[in-house]
Amino acid sequence: MPKPNDLSRSFTAFEQDSTLIAVIEMSLTSWLIAGILPGIERRPLKKLDVDEEGLLQLLHRWRDEAINGGREITRIVLAFEAGRDGFWLARWLRARNIEAYVIHPNSVAVSREHRRAKTDRLDTELLKRAFLGWLRGEPDHCSMAAIPTPEEEDARRPNRERVNLLGERTRIVNRMKACLVRFGVRNFKPTLRKAPERLRALRTPEGGPLPPTASPSCAAILSRANCSSQLGSSSYDRGSTIRRFRKQSPRALERGARETLSYSPATRGNVDVELDVVGGGLGASTAIQRRYAGHSFHRSSIPSERHSA
Repeated sequence: MPKPNDLSRSFTAFEQDSTLIAVIEMSLTSWLIAGILPGIERRPLKKLDVDEEGLLQLLHRWRDEAINGGREITRIVLAFEAGRDGFWLARWLRARNIEAYVIHPNSVAVSREHRRAKTDRLDTELLKRAFLGWLRGEPDHCSMAAIPTPEEEDARRPNRERVNLLGERTRIVNRMKACLVRFGVRNFKPTLRKAPERLRALRTPEGGPLPPTASPSCAAILSRANCSSQLGSSSYDRGSTIRRFRKQSPRALERGARETLSYSPATRGNVDVELDVVGGGLGASTAIQRRYAGHSFHRSSIPSERHSA
């Protein structure tokens, strides 16, 4: 007995002599449409820009070609894999008497060879074989995804947003802990509401504060956590939050790098870094990174405007 809402095979009678079959390999800028026309020996293949009206005209032209070949077309079926484009095209085609289906990508069996050939044309052949088996009612060829209404699709957004924010929070917590454990701090909880205040008062097991470069780095990570929580609200200005975060984080890291130069003893390394900052026009964080990576250079190695002109 078939299961209710079983999308692993078709339960509609399939008459291949009167059915026009088409599949689409979709990309961001173009669609590759492959068809099977009753009574026509050739297998048409057409590449179009992302244009639903052009796709509909192509299907009608193929239908007229099959009719001129002596076949009566009573059904046009089309399928494509679920992906970035969602389900809007399937709804648009169904409203124009085209049976559109969305194939679940994980249900199509593909070769697992490491060096197998993969092109859009070969992908359309694979989709045609899987779609034909599904239309015949044979199991284990592919499975279709249920096409939701725009309201149902929009209702899924809050849950997807929550999943993304939880993943972002986990990454932030792990980054924060990895940054602090290098200085022996293991009991700090970045998820607390007062975490920024506690970060400023944090002390290492040696009794001193966090180093000048580590403190702004941890503060930038916490500000990212705050940014992620604010982005979860639909009424919040997402653009201004992201722009403010992108401006503040490099500035905080630069301030921390300059504090490192101010509070550290005047060693030979810091003198070289000061020369890179003042004479070379580099930022403090970049100069420190170059120094400790073994790539410090002086003003003499930088071409002047007169020589570079």
